[in-house]
Amino acid sequence: MSIDRELVERAADLIWEADRTRTPIAPVRELLGTSTDLDVGYAVQQVNYERSLAAGRRVSGRKIGVTSKAVQQQIGVDQPDFGTLYTDTEFGDGVDIPASRMIQPRAEGEVALVIGRELDSAPHGFVEVVRAVEFALPSIEVVDSRIENWQISIVDTIADNASCGMYVVGSRPVPLSAFDIRTVPMSMSVNGTEVSTGVGSACLGNPIHSARWLADVLCQRGIPLQPGDVLMTGALGPMQSISTGDEVTVDFGALGTVATRIADE
Repeated sequence: MSIDRELVERAADLIWEADRTRTPIAPVRELLGTSTDLDVGYAVQQVNYERSLAAGRRVSGRKIGVTSKAVQQQIGVDQPDFGTLYTDTEFGDGVDIPASRMIQPRAEGEVALVIGRELDSAPHGFVEVVRAVEFALPSIEVVDSRIENWQISIVDTIADNASCGMYVVGSRPVPLSAFDIRTVPMSMSVNGTEVSTGVGSACLGNPIHSARWLADVLCQRGIPLQPGDVLMTGALGPMQSISTGDEVTVDFGALGTVATRIADE
């Protein structure tokens, strides 16, 4: 379908205002007239990406979503999606996250990869991506949705910057040679109770596959991955709703642990 720029702008305005006021909105797929056209969703995302840069936000990396085959089947797509990470959404291990910046947050345990060299020659080889990874970090992604009650299609979540919220990364860099990224375990606890488990292979069979997919897609869009970019590669287990006062800890075995608390300012 052709992209109606007026509708794209209107959808972007609605999402921007929902984020500013922390007030969820109805799914934008109804306004856009599609729940499956990824290009329409990315057109909306691009409007607010450019608006964010104009407002002075700095890009810190990218996130990859919908990496689970089950979730892909659920929302009718055959590939992941991506969104942009910003420095103001990045938190270090042990630092509180302000609840006032959230709408309806959910936590996920993920492997974060930090890129050490430009990936600008798609299609990329698997080994090429492995060589480009400078180190990995244990991480928590706090996904959030500007769409009320998380009633999202693939177009809604892409338009909403892949449901980006905030993310927390560990402070001990770990080279890929020090652990097996495909079999790395993940155990997430909230307030001391285990709520989600998984392994590296839950992310497209291997988080490196996730990074390779993103590297190729970003090249196609003229925005290749750069040294220093953080990649949130995708959830290794089910997401968990969280609220003010919750303490979230994720243990990744040899990769390490990472923790945060949702603070009431």
